[in-house]
Amino acid sequence: MNLNNIDTLKNDLEQKINDVSNETDLESFRLQHLSRQGSIAQLFEQLKAIDAEQKRLVGPSLNELKKEIQRLFDEKKEKLFQDLIHAQQEKQKHFDVTISKTTLHGSLHPYTLITKQIQDIFISMGFKVADGPELETEFFNFTALNVPQNHPAREDSDTFWIDPTHLLRTQTSTVQIRTMQTQTPPIAIIAPGRTMRNEATDASHDFMFMQFEGMYIAKNVSVSNLLATLKIFLTKLFEQEIKIRVRPGYFPFVEPGLEIDASCPFCTTGCSTCKRTGWIELMGAGLIHPNVLRHGGIDPEKYSGFAFGFGLTRLTMLKYKISDIRLLHSSNLQFLKQF
Repeated sequence: MNLNNIDTLKNDLEQKINDVSNETDLESFRLQHLSRQGSIAQLFEQLKAIDAEQKRLVGPSLNELKKEIQRLFDEKKEKLFQDLIHAQQEKQKHFDVTISKTTLHGSLHPYTLITKQIQDIFISMGFKVADGPELETEFFNFTALNVPQNHPAREDSDTFWIDPTHLLRTQTSTVQIRTMQTQTPPIAIIAPGRTMRNEATDASHDFMFMQFEGMYIAKNVSVSNLLATLKIFLTKLFEQEIKIRVRPGYFPFVEPGLEIDASCPFCTTGCSTCKRTGWIELMGAGLIHPNVLRHGGIDPEKYSGFAFGFGLTRLTMLKYKISDIRLLHSSNLQFLKQF
């Protein structure tokens, strides 16, 4: 081993790395020369067998060789990476938007269709769309909504609890409280979203379902404001004149609480959908309970409001005449292609 041999090897390796044009060849170069069994490592093994005087002369040159080839390797690796990025950018820049596309069979899901339609209706009436987390706290899901500590909805048999204070929300009413705490009246929002309850799945029930909440808070809000809003909404949704029927109902977060029925949009004399009554139970509603307003940071002596909530799943099944709730979460193409 001598200095001339190292210089010759250095020139040879520099030429080889300059000729590399792709990552595969670069990796082959690394294995052949820079790995633990590569040519440079073998020179260091030979260094152990020479005398101290030669080692003093050859050692520094060998170290310099290793550093220089490693530097050239790293530079080449970075250059190949940048060339790849540049090529991808150029390809995207010159993407032909007129290129023919593969024929696809797809459609919007019924939930998407009806959610968009409902949002358009309420936005036209001055409402805004609000959202909130699906993993909720006990406060927002129950306490702030005036649900008593002994209410059955708090039991494990009805609710998916994550720990003693966190749960999967059972209603989108939680969004109402969060909105109250961040906005000042007048407030007009709708809140669509997923909810989860500990229920067995059958043709008309599921553990996960879609809900749609609405809330309006201002001065001097009355039940007549609530009923007028709901009648306009239902008439526009079903695209025909809809009558509503009001019955008393109990919900912890409203006072008075109301059950809202709508005249059947599919018949005039009774059908299987309305069970021959001519009416379909649609939603719960009422004037927001003073305790709920207080939890939301709103003075019930100054403001009042109404709230309503309905199962979007039920409304979807009614509008599109879907008989089995399980179809909405299936991958049945024959069913989905209808939309």
